[in-house]
Amino acid sequence: MSLNRTDAEQFARVLTESLPYIQRFTGKTMVIKFGGNAMTDPELHESFARDVVLMKLVGMNPIVVHGGGPQIGKLLDRLGIESRFVGGMRVTDEETADVVEMVLGASVNKEIVDSIHRNGGRAVGITGKDGELLRAKALSADDAGGAEDIGLVGEVESVDTDILTMLANSDYIPVIAPVAGSVDGHTYNINADLVAGKLAEVLKAEKLMLLTNVTGLMDGEGKTLTGLSTRRVDELIEQSVISGGMLPKVRCAMDAVRAGVTSAHIIDGRVPHSTLLEIFSDEGIGTLITNQSMGNVSIS
Repeated sequence: MSLNRTDAEQFARVLTESLPYIQRFTGKTMVIKFGGNAMTDPELHESFARDVVLMKLVGMNPIVVHGGGPQIGKLLDRLGIESRFVGGMRVTDEETADVVEMVLGASVNKEIVDSIHRNGGRAVGITGKDGELLRAKALSADDAGGAEDIGLVGEVESVDTDILTMLANSDYIPVIAPVAGSVDGHTYNINADLVAGKLAEVLKAEKLMLLTNVTGLMDGEGKTLTGLSTRRVDELIEQSVISGGMLPKVRCAMDAVRAGVTSAHIIDGRVPHSTLLEIFSDEGIGTLITNQSMGNVSIS
C-alpha cells in the first residue's frame, strides 16, 4: 500500500528533522531508566524496545536500567510477605531482598531482553553484581529519611564499566537490573533512577533519560517546563514549584548534569516512542535539564 501525498510529506518531514540529531548523537552514550507504565503496558513495552533497537542501529550506545516495583509487590503478596515503604523506599529485609533479586534479575530483566530481540536488536541482561559492575553500600540514614531502618536498601558506592565497554563494542544493548553486592556480603536493592544517574555520570553520557508516569516537571498551572538550567531548577525547588515525589528524580537528574552529563530528560513513558520523540524531534516530549544556559524557560 502506497502513502498518500499528505502522509508521504509527513513521513519525509520526520526523517529530515531527525537527521541532524542522528548525526549529532552517533557514537554517544544514552542511559535510559525504563519504568512506570511503559514497563507494564505490552504495547508501550514493545515501542520502547523498538526505540532502543533503532538507537543502536543508527550508531548510538543505549544502556537500559530498569525498575520493577509492581512486579516485586505482586510476588511478595503471593508469598504472604508484607510490603512496607519509608520515604517512598521499600523496606528490604533478607527475605524481601531475595525476592527483589529474583524478580529484577530474572523475570523482569529477561522480559526486556526478549522484547529487544523480538524487535531485531541484540541485548544482554545483567545485574549490578555481574562483572562487579556496581558495588553498593547501605543507604545513609539521612538519605533514607532517618526515621526508620529500611534494611538492605543501598546506594552506589563504585562502578566498574569494563563489562559495559565490552558489550558496547560487541554491538549488544546492556539491560541492567539495579541490585548490587557489597563488601559486607549482602545484596542491596537500589533505586533504578539512582543507578541510571550514577552510570550516566561515570560514563560521561550524552543523555540521562528517566521515563515516568507524568509529562515532566510542571509549573503551578500544570504546564510542562523544559529547557531548564540547573540554576533555574534550584529556584523552582526553593519556590516549592517542584516538590514531593518528583524531588528525588529531579535531584538525580541534577547530580548527573552537574557531574558532566550533557543533559537529563524527564519524559512521559506513557506516550508511545517517547524516547525517540525526545531525542529526534525539535519539540521533544518532556523536561530537559542542562548546565548550559538556554535562555527563557520553554513551556509546552
